[in-house]
Amino acid sequence: MTTERTLFGTDGVRGEAGTFLTAELATALGRAATASLEAERPQVLIVRDTRESGPMLESALAAGIAAAGGDALLGGVLPTPAAAILVKRLGLDLAAVVSASHNPYRDNGIKFFSAQGTKLDDETEARVESLLPARGRHFDRQADEMTTAPVAEPGHVRELNGGLEDYLRTLEAAFPLSLSGRKVILDCANGATFRAAPAIFERLGATVEAIAVEPDGRNINDGCGSTHLGALAERVAASEATIGFAFDGDGDRMLAVDGNGATHDGDELIALQARGMAERGELGGGVAVTVMSNYGFHQAMEEAGIEVAVTKVGDRYVLDELRERGWSLGGEQSGHIIDTRFTATGDGIAAALATMRELGGSDLSEATPMTKLPQTLVNVEVADREAVAGAPAVWDAVEREGAQLEGRGRVLLRPSGTEPLVRVMAEAPSAEEADAVCERLVAVVRKELA
Repeated sequence: MTTERTLFGTDGVRGEAGTFLTAELATALGRAATASLEAERPQVLIVRDTRESGPMLESALAAGIAAAGGDALLGGVLPTPAAAILVKRLGLDLAAVVSASHNPYRDNGIKFFSAQGTKLDDETEARVESLLPARGRHFDRQADEMTTAPVAEPGHVRELNGGLEDYLRTLEAAFPLSLSGRKVILDCANGATFRAAPAIFERLGATVEAIAVEPDGRNINDGCGSTHLGALAERVAASEATIGFAFDGDGDRMLAVDGNGATHDGDELIALQARGMAERGELGGGVAVTVMSNYGFHQAMEEAGIEVAVTKVGDRYVLDELRERGWSLGGEQSGHIIDTRFTATGDGIAAALATMRELGGSDLSEATPMTKLPQTLVNVEVADREAVAGAPAVWDAVEREGAQLEGRGRVLLRPSGTEPLVRVMAEAPSAEEADAVCERLVAVVRKELA
């Protein structure tokens, strides 16, 4: 059986709804994923975000699950991490999330979680792909027959009630906080957290002002959420609130804004949590982050005596590192923060509550878990992104610039995983030096590869 994946990316199957991600593809994925399970009658949870294509893809996915002899349980609009929690809590065999995370509404996606609440590994995703029609991976209307055998008795499709309340109770049990007297502003991106996030903060006693909580199917991530912090920063700075949190469309990432309107990324929030956990003796090892984490993060963790492991970009690789080392905390600069004591995936709401726990009664503006180095990032368009691996002049320049910054900063050069781009990043004690280093490296990349 092949182990090559062509359809699944780093976070499931994702693309424009109705063109790439069609109802036919969703049905086939549901059928193939269900057929890959060993259970006699698989129980499969489906949750989705607020995109207008969500109900269509949810129905198609459920049809495929039932056609393969499984029961599809429709959880409705819930954050992605709720699927990871519920599949394990309810003893189900698989969970599917219909979402394209922070992408515009026209896109959608399907990703799966195992019975243990983890994203499927590469081998399992490859096995699912192997059960799809040979030509059907392109999903024209003349696709081949499925390679899975027909079932004598199709499964059922039914609604799963109480999923939101189960998720909220799990959050409440994990974070027994009193937020009385704290005013919090939440930007829910018109996405999957629009009910859950305000509800848990209010349940814990906070005064909540929620924005971007009126999803219409098309306004998800539109000028709001963790990829557009301007509106939240203005709202917090103009209010009596001392903190605001912005989630992405499916709720698995979060960024924060302090009372002055300054933004705080995943590096800063992970550093805050790591220091607090270490002081309480809860860290149980080190912390895992990606190559994109700021050099200041590494300096802060070294000062605190906390070991850092570095992975490729992608929260699934962070989780793999945590599991291999037996650690609990990790994440990405973009706001994916994983605490495996709670769940084995990024959870924006849980990360926000963890931030409130670490702050206690203090304000985020007063917390200084790390000092960020100025960073310059340039995306260079190239003819072939893979050609950078065989460009010695480029790597000689990277080595030269890195040696000049040793102990003070760093350089990072990597090809994009999806676009014809090479990403060039420099971090240095001053913005001027970071700009200059990046400019020199960009010139070499353009000369050798453009």
